[in-house]
Amino acid sequence: MPVDERETGQPFKRLFFALPVADAQRRAMALWRRGLGLRNGKPVPAENFHLTLLFLGDVDAAQVPALCAAVNSLKGPETPLRLALDRLQVWPRANVLVLEPQHTPPALRRLVYALEQAMLPLGIAPQAREYRPHLTLSRDYRAQVPEAAAAPEFFLTARHFTLYESRKGRYWPLAEWPLAN
Repeated sequence: MPVDERETGQPFKRLFFALPVADAQRRAMALWRRGLGLRNGKPVPAENFHLTLLFLGDVDAAQVPALCAAVNSLKGPETPLRLALDRLQVWPRANVLVLEPQHTPPALRRLVYALEQAMLPLGIAPQAREYRPHLTLSRDYRAQVPEAAAAPEFFLTARHFTLYESRKGRYWPLAEWPLAN
């Protein structure tokens, strides 16, 4: 597995935990997005659609086994996670167009908190801002929320979550954990 090197010469990987999106839903979301007629921003490739749980950033490659071991000890939800991505929003500070849920399931928040706590002993601190679940449709987006012919109604059912590596614009799954035992 290729790795980049930091200025210190230590290899690292750019990592994040996310809920994957099924192929059929990716296609439906991409088709819905196409209907928005966007003339602004850079569309995220449909194969990269995911719902981020926790962005880790640059992590020493040697830490990946310990990171996975920490997650192995987590107690996840007893049932698959279900949520509706039913609101189209622009996040102006990040310049992104996103789908987000109007209501975040408590089980999703608990999973994110558990992941944050599992990363602390590894020196990976949680982000300072509150968790906002979302799926990014377009980056470098600098316009108002576009008019949609049909409201977004995408229902995700996640039976597992995945550790991804971001490499040259593609997301590579490194490990996955079940959500319902």
